Amino acid sequence: MRFGIIGTNWITDRFLNAAKQHPEFMLEAVYSRTEERAKSFAKKYEVKHTFTNLTDMFQSGVIDAVYIASPNKLHAEQSILAMNNGIHVLCEKPAVTSLEEMDEVINASKTNNVTFMEAMKSTMTPTFINIKNNLDKIGPIRRLVFHYNQYSSRYDNYKKGVIENAFKPELGNGARMDLGVYCIAPVIHLVGEPKSVLKNNYLLSTGADGQGSMIFVYDEFEAVIMYSKIGDTFLPSEIQGEQGVIEIQKVSDPKHALLKYRNGETEDLTVEHQFDTMYYELEEFINTVKAGQIESNINTHERSRQVVKLLTM
Repeated sequence: MRFGIIGTNWITDRFLNAAKQHPEFMLEAVYSRTEERAKSFAKKYEVKHTFTNLTDMFQSGVIDAVYIASPNKLHAEQSILAMNNGIHVLCEKPAVTSLEEMDEVINASKTNNVTFMEAMKSTMTPTFINIKNNLDKIGPIRRLVFHYNQYSSRYDNYKKGVIENAFKPELGNGARMDLGVYCIAPVIHLVGEPKSVLKNNYLLSTGADGQGSMIFVYDEFEAVIMYSKIGDTFLPSEIQGEQGVIEIQKVSDPKHALLKYRNGETEDLTVEHQFDTMYYELEEFINTVKAGQIESNINTHERSRQVVKLLTM
């Protein structure tokens, strides 16, 4: 499948490192706002075609799909433009920055009969899928505690007065959008949408949230979500049930999970990953396109919509 790339940052490098392991992935085009950056990135990956105009790339005939890793605020506009030109879209998380944008993206996917999938990597991993398949073993669920707290490499500059994109809310950035999404999405995938939500956040001077927490309320259990770009934690995430606990080493990249029963026995739910984590989202996307489906069976449109609803409330 012939891909174009929007975004020439570190996440794109990670994606391409994983994508090269897939036999059906072909990188054919690179888009950047400047020709210099586009050509520099293209040279690194030996790509023939470079563009500084998105419409030109989408209408060039050299790509079938596009991977979008631009600033969050641009995701909806670029995704819709791609789909209106018949290009399938794999878009980095968060898919969009508002519920209205999500509805427009879904409508564009349906209208043009092309695939749109949010590149939420964690919900595609073999270990996460195994966790989902073994939830019943811990009995009735009573609480999920998911967190992603990581001191941003850009926070020191922020404190010096240098404001980088990570702390600019006008670009759709902030702790909940950038990190909290990795906690919210797996909750939606495991137990669905909550009945009600309690939330708290700490806003920085730019208006971006530096950290925050949310409690999702269900009929018989709760989900506690914590996220931060101004502090760290080294504790695992947990799914607590009446008969045991599933301990997840890192919910944003779930490679290792351990089920601890109340009687002291344990069961390793880890499934060895044969490929880089981002490989699995690409594999799901390619299979979805090949099957003629407009949405993934895992990262469905509705699940992405529910996540955006919680991200933006």
